[in-house]
Amino acid sequence: MNYYEKELNALKKSGRFRERFVVDESLKDFGSNDYLGLAHNKELHKKTCQELEKLPSHSAKASLLVNGYHQIHKDFEEALCEANNFEDAVVVGSGFNANIAMIEALCRKGDMLFMDELYHASGVLATQLEHVNVVFFKHNNMEDLRELLNKHSGAKRKIIAVEGIYSMDGDLCNHEVFSIADQEDAILIVDEAHSSGVVGENLMGVFDLYKITPKQNHIKMGTLGKAYGGFGAYILSSKHIIEYLINRAKPIIYATALSLYDTLLAHRSLEYIIEHKEELLGQINLRKMIVQRELGISIDGLIVPIVIGDNKKVLEIKDDIQKNGYFIGAIRQPTVERAILRVIARLGESEIELISLCKKLSQYSVT
Repeated sequence: MNYYEKELNALKKSGRFRERFVVDESLKDFGSNDYLGLAHNKELHKKTCQELEKLPSHSAKASLLVNGYHQIHKDFEEALCEANNFEDAVVVGSGFNANIAMIEALCRKGDMLFMDELYHASGVLATQLEHVNVVFFKHNNMEDLRELLNKHSGAKRKIIAVEGIYSMDGDLCNHEVFSIADQEDAILIVDEAHSSGVVGENLMGVFDLYKITPKQNHIKMGTLGKAYGGFGAYILSSKHIIEYLINRAKPIIYATALSLYDTLLAHRSLEYIIEHKEELLGQINLRKMIVQRELGISIDGLIVPIVIGDNKKVLEIKDDIQKNGYFIGAIRQPTVERAILRVIARLGESEIELISLCKKLSQYSVT
């Protein structure tokens, strides 16, 4: 019996039905979040495997609080702290888990969470927990945020959650949110999944870009499955917040620690980004220029959102582009308000291929 036949048929009728497809490696990849192309860097992979082969075990085997906390984890956390100027860090299994961990643990009875309305689905999911009191402010609208903070001035603790670069629209968080958090003595969570490795003079993200010195109320989350070319995530903050998360956050306490391979690979990727930052910045800026010139779209990072507005039409364009040898994203409601083509001007593909793709996209009626 098909228990969900009606629901599936409704999704198909509305153009919102999703399917899995085995990746076609012959396509030029302008759809994944591998921003710097490091997922294809064989030297990083070889170095990681060579180091892993020297160890008695290739698995974390348990949670960080049992016996899964390896020197490899500690070394990477310390390197992240040094590169980002934070006091302490903890590695976690994914960005999704990191958002669940932070919101589930940090928001207590009497606290109020102020979340950007376009915050990632993982954070929004966590707000549905019974003990989490949340209000959503209009996207990047600091006036609306101030009004809500004033309205809920009696909250025990105030926690603000924003993204460094928003995953669909590709725009930066408003710089003013840092000063607002300081003025309100609010904890500020910055999800840097799509900005870490992409912006800032050291490619460390929006803290780096805006030249923000991390404070006791600042929390930065970053993922390892995007610009770092692997899998996993990390949380950076003051020492007492990390200690609190380790003691209260269920996705940290009860989950097996991040794999040793992914942790080692991320550490090598971090070193690569630091060593090659000038070259990488040059390539990022060149791709921004190409997108501006060919499509008339100014981008803050490497995400190029092209509004189509129709669920079926966006899939038709994606399929047509794919027939020409290019993979791009087609994002539909309810993930976005209006259906978009999501193109990633990633460094893993050449400038020539990006120009060719942009010229093909410019042939469609896009905005």
